Amino acid sequence: MSAREREKAEASPESIVDEYLRNLAAYGNVILRSRFAEDALAIAVLRGVRQYVLVGAGFDSFALRRPSFAHEVAVYEVDHPATQGLKLRRLAECGVAAPLSTSFVAADLGKEDLAGALSRTPFRSDELTFFSWLGVSMYLTRDANQAALRAIARCGAPGSELVFTYLDQAVFEPSSESKGFAALRNTVASVSEPFVSGFDPRTLREELREVGLELVQDLDGPELVRSYDSGGINRLESTSASHIAVARVV
Repeated sequence: MSAREREKAEASPESIVDEYLRNLAAYGNVILRSRFAEDALAIAVLRGVRQYVLVGAGFDSFALRRPSFAHEVAVYEVDHPATQGLKLRRLAECGVAAPLSTSFVAADLGKEDLAGALSRTPFRSDELTFFSWLGVSMYLTRDANQAALRAIARCGAPGSELVFTYLDQAVFEPSSESKGFAALRNTVASVSEPFVSGFDPRTLREELREVGLELVQDLDGPELVRSYDSGGINRLESTSASHIAVARVV
């Protein structure tokens, strides 16, 4: 048995899973966007924010590993009933109790607006709120994205903030599509979740103003990597087509 084979045989299940995840094309983006959003939330809490709404929460784990700065923050996870149901079932199957401090809001936002979904919870639209909308916009049409941003802006009191991810619209042009992005695009399309649209970073500020938001910050993938893994210790990678932005309700 070679040294490499021996290392694999002796590897712990955790290290095997970790290595597998690190080799996925989307791994860096998922790690970076979550860390950035939670760092922004920590700053917002210092400003008095006590409500955190995850729009399209998916399998986000924030509510399960709630950091000390968020002990007094009410958390609302809004997601499609099918996805949220699967998440809650898997937690139960793993013996993990759903946190009582989190409101799980099952809603198909294609048929119901965000305000209507949140009206079934103790959420207060007159209080400062922090919203995250991660890994969703690229799967929606331009009109659907504008409607979602407008709905978020209407739910938050002035001064509330939103962190969201998007793809640079330029990558949808055949002449500028990289091999790496093309491969990722084909992969997500093969599981019936194709990338549909993005935003133009040059006009994003104006588009946000149209829906009641003010752009605060916009970073691309390499800028995020330099912020969190400049030495390459964690082998995080992200493309310039991937963006994360912070916007404020005006």
